[in-house]
Formats: sequence, C-alpha cells, structure tokens
Amino acid sequence: MKVVLLAGGTGGAKLAHGFGQVLPPGDLAVIVNVGDDTESFGLLVCPDVDTVMYTLSGLADREQGWGVAGDTDTALQLLGRYGEKTWFRIGDADLATQVRRAHLLGEGLTLTDATAHMAAALGVASHLIPATDDRERTMVQTDAGTLTFQDYFVRRHQTDEVRALHYDGADAASPSPAALRALAEAELVVIGPSNPLVSIGPILAIPGMREAVLASPGARLGVSGIIAGEALRGPADRMLGSLGHEVSARGVARIYAGLLGTFVLDTADADLAASITELGMAPVVLPTVMRSDEDRAALATALLGLA
Repeated sequence: MKVVLLAGGTGGAKLAHGFGQVLPPGDLAVIVNVGDDTESFGLLVCPDVDTVMYTLSGLADREQGWGVAGDTDTALQLLGRYGEKTWFRIGDADLATQVRRAHLLGEGLTLTDATAHMAAALGVASHLIPATDDRERTMVQTDAGTLTFQDYFVRRHQTDEVRALHYDGADAASPSPAALRALAEAELVVIGPSNPLVSIGPILAIPGMREAVLASPGARLGVSGIIAGEALRGPADRMLGSLGHEVSARGVARIYAGLLGTFVLDTADADLAASITELGMAPVVLPTVMRSDEDRAALATALLGLA
C-alpha cells in the first residue's frame, strides 16, 4: 500500500518509522514541514526534515528527540570562541548534514533532490520530501514582538505566549512536485500526530497542497497529537490554548474538519469519539503513544488496517 504521511517533529518522525518498519521499501512517502527551517552559521538547517531522516536511518538521538545519537559539540565550542552565537545547537555529525546540504544546493539541486540524495546515502528506503522547495518560515507573534520559530522555540525556550502565527513565504510557494506526485498515487494519506499549528499548518498553507490532499485517491485520516488534553512533547497544547482552540483531541480534529474522513484518538480520549462524528469524521480509538519500536509498528499496522 502506497502511504503518504504529512509530518513534522518527533511524533511525526516516530510514526514515519513505524510505517517504515511494516511497509515494503519505497511504499512510504513523508511530506515534511519546512516552516521550522533556519539559517545558522551560514548554512540552511531543516530541523524537521533532518529529524525524520535521522529517525528513519536509525541515527536519531531518542532521548533528545532531535539530532544524532552520541553527537559531540567540538565545532560548536570553537564557533563560540570565534564569537558566533551558539544558542541554536548543532552537533558535529549534524553539522556534516548541513554542510552536505549546502554543497548540494550550491550545485543547483532543489531542496527535494538534495534531501533525496542525503536520505539515500543514509540508507533510508522511504521517500523523504520537503513540502516545498521554496522559502517558507513560521513566524510567531508574541508580546515580545514577532519571532522566528527557532527564536521562540530554542532561544526563548517556548516561554512566550503565542498571540498569532504567520507562515511567511507560503503564499508565493509551490508544493514540491514530488509531494504532488506522491499524493496523486497514494492509497492512504495520514496526517501524523504532529503539532497541527506549526508542523502541519505550514504544509497545508502552501497553495495547492490542501487541494492535492483532498484530490488524493486514497483514504485520508489523522492521528491526534494531543492526548488527555496535553502534548506529549513540545508546546502544541499551550499554542492551541493561547490561539483560541480547544486543548483536546477534539480541538485538533476541528482544525482538520473537511479534510479528513477518519480521525484517530488515543484510548485516553475515548469519551470524545461521539463528538468527532459531529465534525464529519469517523472516530477510531487506538493506543497512539509510541514508547518503543514495537509501539510505532503497531500503530502503523492499525492505520493500514483502517484503509
């Protein structure tokens, strides 16, 4: 079964790994958020793309949820001595990824093609596709002013109240052609348990992407990243609340109403199932917390069964 997963962050990466375990090589395509991308030390850094790539290749640091396991910071320390700002931490192995990306982009490759080259070099059998080859940046409006996403998330440790979000560059961006091809061939389209506002929102804000999801011949379903009113990781629950959304799986489902046919809730939220039906989606209750490789594979298998 050809599966397309829309993803960003650790939750989406875990589910991508689950599908990667149970699908034949090449049957999974992951369309990844680029709204978190940033320039650091003169290099383009794609945190969500890299998190998914490291997870699928077995290199990911599972404790941190980002970066390469066992990475060191010798280069970062020396950059600091040279006077560079080092609050956006890049390990030595991770730095190699950024250098290789810069080399490939400098040769004229698109971000999609550069990502495909790098993923293949790391042994990733799935198709890893940035949502767009164009520049898109999530901007966070706070009482301290408008911040880039990494300023808000890393430098200021997500302490600011989020007043609004803006996907800078989205209006002028186009979906990656590889993303459109994958959606046109998909037998199942899944929105992963990622932050709906800053991981999935920037993907769907690209003109033509939402329409491509709706036009896909496959079944369309989403998995809630909010369980029992909380995000397992990251600021999604706080963002939802400060931006006026209900902080629950139902609140996430409401954001995707009209886009999905099925919405998956964790067993902790089984009591919300009836209210999902009122939003025009079929509710399905499953264990969605992915603490192990077995959990990831089990959830992916269950989602394939729904299709």
